[in-house]
Amino acid sequence: MIAIRRVLAVFLLFVSLGTQAQRESPRQLYPELFDAIQLGLIFSDGKTFVDAVPKAAPAAIRQSYQQQKSQPGFDLRRFTLTYFELPGEVTKLYQGEVTKQYQSDIAAGIRHHIDTLWTVLERRADPAVTQGTSLLPLPQSYIVPGGRFREVYYWDSYFTMLGLQESRRYTVMRHILNNFSHLIHEVGFIPNGNRTYYLTRSQPPFFANMVELLAQTEGDTVLLRYQEPMLKEYNYWMAGADTVKPGRAHGPVVRLANGTLLNRYWDASDQPREESFAKDVESGKTSAQPLNQFYRNIRAAAASGWDFSSRWFGPAGNLGSIRTTNLLPVDLNCLLWNLETTLARSYQLQGNKGQAAAFTAKAARRKKAILAYCWDKALGWFVDYDWVSGRRASVRTLAAAFPLTFGLATRSQAKQVAAGLEKDFLKPGGLVTTLNNSGEQWDAPNAWAPLEWMAISGLERYKQHDLARTIAERWATLNINVFKQTGKLLEKYNVVDTNIKAGGGEYPLQDGFGWTNGVLLKIMNQYEIEEVKK
Repeated sequence: MIAIRRVLAVFLLFVSLGTQAQRESPRQLYPELFDAIQLGLIFSDGKTFVDAVPKAAPAAIRQSYQQQKSQPGFDLRRFTLTYFELPGEVTKLYQGEVTKQYQSDIAAGIRHHIDTLWTVLERRADPAVTQGTSLLPLPQSYIVPGGRFREVYYWDSYFTMLGLQESRRYTVMRHILNNFSHLIHEVGFIPNGNRTYYLTRSQPPFFANMVELLAQTEGDTVLLRYQEPMLKEYNYWMAGADTVKPGRAHGPVVRLANGTLLNRYWDASDQPREESFAKDVESGKTSAQPLNQFYRNIRAAAASGWDFSSRWFGPAGNLGSIRTTNLLPVDLNCLLWNLETTLARSYQLQGNKGQAAAFTAKAARRKKAILAYCWDKALGWFVDYDWVSGRRASVRTLAAAFPLTFGLATRSQAKQVAAGLEKDFLKPGGLVTTLNNSGEQWDAPNAWAPLEWMAISGLERYKQHDLARTIAERWATLNINVFKQTGKLLEKYNVVDTNIKAGGGEYPLQDGFGWTNGVLLKIMNQYEIEEVKK
């Protein structure tokens, strides 16, 4: 009993520290200095400075900058390196320990590689962090994607958990859920990542899927354990739904002219992203939109996880025409349907018939709306709906797999999507994300582990076993062959020409990589795929 009280006391102290910790972002903390560093391109990656750890109090740094900036020979880079510790090749943990640069052992095989990487990518619970850093402390250990992504990411974590489940690392799975519950309690939702500059947006809401994944191992009591945070997340996505008028939107909620409620991706800020500040400022010059509207659309696309894709572009087909907030994404609304049904199930288990019926009805209405607004008969495809123009989007993407994954599609619709996937999207290395080669990373010729898995699992649900296996085998073979050549598992892959690396995006190709590891291990186990020679 004494031991339990001690653990509880430590946890409550941590929560107190987390509540009291500053949540100001780097631009808020160092306004003039921030703009000078980011717009001056002091570092090639805009994420470098926002992840830096200050060596002095923010007020002292601001004062020193004001005193020194106008002096002859002032060197901004030297000043920054004097007052900030930059994230580097070696990850310094706040406990004072240092992890050595990891070297993969190709000869030991890919399964050994993935198993070892769980430890390499795991971060311990954060104590109260240094004042002025952007990191939001988490009470338990977590898995980072790898490379420049040094913090936990929301939707990445579900696909990482697929692999953790296969590796029987159930404790880490619980820790991930507990950390997200903590974030929901502290800030009201699950941010894009545990950084202050992500506190204006979330990501695809996979929390209910994560709860269901752990329930497969620990039983349905898991749904009751995480019912409160699931409900709070739902309230975040549906905030304002009761008062928004027909034909209007409020944050992530849109009420169509006939009263139908659906959701869109949203970010509460209309300023350039701090982690990509200079790029957003430069991109804004190419857009005819008012800058605050352009930045909001850029940020909303980041909230979708698909940053960036022609999926979000207007008729001009370029980044300047981005219109993310005009679209009701099919994948987002499928995920929220799943959240509604999972909540209904949790209330059923609890014996709360009223709430169970209420969420069952919400889910039924959403399903009806998805089928009415996102199914395009002419295309034989699920697409996003442009609520501003009142038309379905014409861009076909792998988001069409989500209604199959969650069982929302009719058998006829699923059959048509399967045919389209096989005819148009299936390439030598797996399924391409879209059919557009725009130069953006969430377009052709690139492919991503999470979308491969959603398509594979959706096809299996509708008994398209042969196609699902073909996709799985091509994807796994590509992953394995790249590992044998480089010793790395990558963030994304070129599935059209498997001898060329994936490109596009705002940063170099990253390796690590959390969700790739998780999906690959899941696929290899499910389809009994072993390392094969090219």
